[in-house]
Amino acid sequence: MNEVSSKWGDLAPRLFSAIGMLVVGIVAVWAGGVWIHLLVSLSCGLMVWELVRMLSGASSQRAIWLAVISGFALFAASYAPYATLILPLLLAPSFVGFSLLSAGSRPFTGRRIFMSYTAMILVAGFSLIALRDDFGIIWMAWLLIVVIVTDVAGYFAGRILGGPKFWPAVSPKKTWSGTIAGWFGAALFGAVFVGLYGGGITVVVVSVAVAFASQLGDIAESAIKRHVGVKDSSNLIPGHGGLLDRFDGMLGAALLLIIVELFLDFPPSVAG
Repeated sequence: MNEVSSKWGDLAPRLFSAIGMLVVGIVAVWAGGVWIHLLVSLSCGLMVWELVRMLSGASSQRAIWLAVISGFALFAASYAPYATLILPLLLAPSFVGFSLLSAGSRPFTGRRIFMSYTAMILVAGFSLIALRDDFGIIWMAWLLIVVIVTDVAGYFAGRILGGPKFWPAVSPKKTWSGTIAGWFGAALFGAVFVGLYGGGITVVVVSVAVAFASQLGDIAESAIKRHVGVKDSSNLIPGHGGLLDRFDGMLGAALLLIIVELFLDFPPSVAG
C-alpha cells in the first residue's frame, strides 16, 4: 500500500497544476499577439532565474536581473523591426550574464552552462512565438499537444510498465517503456492531425522527431540538475518543480522545429 501511495503520491498536485497551466496556455495561444509574446517572454525569464539559482546554489540579485534582461530581450526580439537584430538580442543575455556572474567575491563555475542553456531557452522561446505569429493557432496547438502527449504517455507507461532505464546516469526515472510510449503517442496524434487537417506522412514523422527532441530536452535539464546536485529547478509549480522541470521538453521540441524548418517545407499548409 505504501509503495502504491509513493508511486502515485504526486499525481493530484501534478494534475491540478497541469490544468492551471493548460488554461493559461490555451488563453494565450488563442489570443495570440502580445499575450503569447508576454507569456513566453515571462516564462523564459523565469527559466533563466531558475537556471542561475541552480548553478549558483543560492538565490541572488543577479538571478533576478538576468531574468529581467532575458525576458525583455526575448520580448524585444519578437518585435524587432529588422531580422538582423533578432539573434543579437537573443544572445545578448548570455554575454551579459557571463560578465555579471564573473564579478563578485563568490566564484561561479557554471558560466559555460549558463551561456549555452540561456541561449537555448531564448531561441526556443522565439521559435514558439514565431510559430504562433507566422503559422497560426493550429500549428502552435500541434506542437503543444505533441509534447504533452509525449510526456503523459511516457509518465504513465513508465510508472505502469517500468523496465530498463533509458539513461540512468543522467535521468534515473526515465525508462525505455516510457520513452517508446511517448513516440507512439506522438505518432498517433500526428496521424489524427493529418486526418483532420492534412499535411501528409511528413507530419507524423516530424511529430515523432519532435517527441524525441522533447525527451532530449528533458534529459539535458536532468543532466544540469545532476551536475549541481538538485532535485528540481525550483518549487514554483506544485507537483512539477519549476518551469524548467515542466517545459524543458518544450525547449527541445521548439529547437528541433527551427532545424526542420531550415531543411523541409514545414509546417505545410493545412485545411482550416
